[in-house]
Amino acid sequence: MMNERVARLRQQSIETKPSISAERAELMTAFYQSDVPMRESVPVCRALAFRHLMENKTICINEGELIVGEKGPAPKATPTYPELCCHSMQDLQILNDREKTAFSVSEEVRRVYREKIIPFWSGKTMREKIFGAMTQDWLAAYEAGMFTEFMEQRSPGHTVLDNKIYRKGMLDFKQDIQRSLDGLDHLYDPQVYDKQEELKAMLICADALIRFAERHAEKARDLAAKESDPRRKAELERIAEVCSHVPAHPPRDFWEALQYYWFVHLGVTTEMNPWDSFCPGRLDQHLYPFYKKGLDEGILTREQAEELLQCFWIKFNNQPAPPKVGVTAAESGTYTDFAQINAGGILADGADGVSDVTYLMLDVIEEMRLLQPSSSIQVSRKNPDRFIKRAGRIIRTGFGQPSVFNADLIVQELVRMGKTVEDARDGGSSGCVEVGAFGKEAYILAGYFNIPKMLELALHDGVDPRTGEPFGVLTVFQR
Repeated sequence: MMNERVARLRQQSIETKPSISAERAELMTAFYQSDVPMRESVPVCRALAFRHLMENKTICINEGELIVGEKGPAPKATPTYPELCCHSMQDLQILNDREKTAFSVSEEVRRVYREKIIPFWSGKTMREKIFGAMTQDWLAAYEAGMFTEFMEQRSPGHTVLDNKIYRKGMLDFKQDIQRSLDGLDHLYDPQVYDKQEELKAMLICADALIRFAERHAEKARDLAAKESDPRRKAELERIAEVCSHVPAHPPRDFWEALQYYWFVHLGVTTEMNPWDSFCPGRLDQHLYPFYKKGLDEGILTREQAEELLQCFWIKFNNQPAPPKVGVTAAESGTYTDFAQINAGGILADGADGVSDVTYLMLDVIEEMRLLQPSSSIQVSRKNPDRFIKRAGRIIRTGFGQPSVFNADLIVQELVRMGKTVEDARDGGSSGCVEVGAFGKEAYILAGYFNIPKMLELALHDGVDPRTGEPFGVLTVFQR
């Protein structure tokens, strides 16, 4: 059941109005105004920009929380990504005034954008570079609404983690990266420079994420030193211990496993604005070994694990999707990033994937009733009826979660796509909605094709009725 702490944090998450934060935009502008971009390769430059973010963004530890870290300086303070697409003053006004899903934009944020962000990024954004490289026919089709182009407003993302981070810390990953660097063939590999720079960038990013966690540990220790409540003081000291260990090292327990994932999630979604749905994947399967170990050793109870998961759920709900620009700023009303957590299904060896953590997660889904994270169950013939009935009782409440997918058909689909059986079994659904082999691929979205627009052009003899401009193929309908 939801205790007083979780109820308070949940209410705060629900009641806090989303706002636009200019902090990330200011940090990125300051970085790109330096001489670093001129001296470094693109991968290393991007990694150094990420390090600049992790070393300088505000560290937020909210009162009473157990899982720490926010994408912005406060809950629902949404960062912007001017290097990708820079919001105009009109965009900011639209976002502030939208009737639905508005983002409050303070006068200070508007001032920063007017005086610093827009002047520097004008003509330099990825969006402008993409449009500048397109043909006139492409631009005309885009303006007519024939299709959308996802990469103009967000970066590639939409991927799902497997269990690597639960087995290796960032220091372990650094050793793997260094071995790859040391093994490069500088004499005969024509791509050696590109590989070298990408691997160097990976090392920088691993260190940056470690430093981000260390800053949370330092903040927790400072708060603990000033805390008069012995219980909260002990919690803050434990938070400091957790953040000192992960993500540098592999997680040792349930709490550290959740916090490790959350630091990775924040790192990915803060570095660049990935297109929807960076997800934990098969979270019940990833967490089960830590849960069992904690119970066996007497250092974790079911109630403590439930509370940590509830706090974890709230962290997702504190991160609305960064708003878009232009016409989609006015017309796209989503707050969510479609972070979907899968439960149930089968294991890589084909056995039943339902565990005690699966039922624990179903309890949390029913209790929290939050927009994010979204949740789904994978149903296989291997799963017990009890699992399906438990999920059905939640669905019957009308909450809309969890969604239901056929695990056996997902495996068949992925195998037909060329995945191994083991990778297919470890995969599932994500986003809104795609299937894939978790930890093995990303789903690069290319945009939507507007078939009704084609019909409209055909019925108007190739003339766009919205603008009166000839655009499509001449037809016989108007002759």
